[in-house]
Amino acid sequence: MTTVPITSTPVVFKAADYRSDLKPIWCPGCGDFGVLAAIQQALVALQINPKDLAVVSGIGCSSRLPGFLQAYGLHTVHGRALPAAVGLKTARPDLTVMAVGGDGDFFSIGLGHLPHAARRDLDITVIVMDNAIYGLTKGQTSPTSPRGHVTKSTPYGQSAQPLHPLAIVLASGASFVARGFSSQPKQLAELIKAGLEHRGFAFIHVLSPCVTFYDTYKLYKELVYNLPADHDPSDLDAAMHYAVESDRLPLGIFYRRPPLESLPGPTPKPFDTQAYLNRFRV
Repeated sequence: MTTVPITSTPVVFKAADYRSDLKPIWCPGCGDFGVLAAIQQALVALQINPKDLAVVSGIGCSSRLPGFLQAYGLHTVHGRALPAAVGLKTARPDLTVMAVGGDGDFFSIGLGHLPHAARRDLDITVIVMDNAIYGLTKGQTSPTSPRGHVTKSTPYGQSAQPLHPLAIVLASGASFVARGFSSQPKQLAELIKAGLEHRGFAFIHVLSPCVTFYDTYKLYKELVYNLPADHDPSDLDAAMHYAVESDRLPLGIFYRRPPLESLPGPTPKPFDTQAYLNRFRV
């Protein structure tokens, strides 16, 4: 009897394999199209199987993104993407977990969750599409809107200072912090890829303009620049210096250190969901 060897061909995932049947319904020119494309490019580069990927979001224009990706998607309530993502990663550490959303979702109603998720340093990649406006509710001031910004909610101009998102996550203990621009999808894809490869809390701030209510494309193209080639991503002080810069907007990896689980201290143990549930059985 002759034995015929069985050969298998490895599956190679392409960008189309990460597209769902839903068509994005963002306004033409929305920066989130560039973010979606960059995420798909990063997934192709890493060859992450769609069945091993989970994308969690809150509420807002950018939070519709999970529906446009071929992956597990969890569209939660406003500001609660991070607690849902933390719970998911804790219960299913085998999954690649991403949390996505906008500046309102992460820096307003959801801001209380951000520093604690960062300091726990779970292996989650957070992508915030910041357009400095509430787009889904038709143009109100957001936590990152500039001082003096006139909107429907601030007819006499925004009186408060905008938040510095990168400074917040750096001060909270995030082990990977970066910023990209939706108009530079190639660089953004590399940043997302690096964030996904990082085995800790990766925070990627994306300048993603809203063409309908606050078109900042021209402004950002004048202000953005790449971090200097000699910038040391392990230097927290230098990262904080660039994070609070307001007259210009640096792009690249601000900070990267070994994940918390690799540093001296208590060794984290795998979470046993069934054992935990058994504690409550009568």
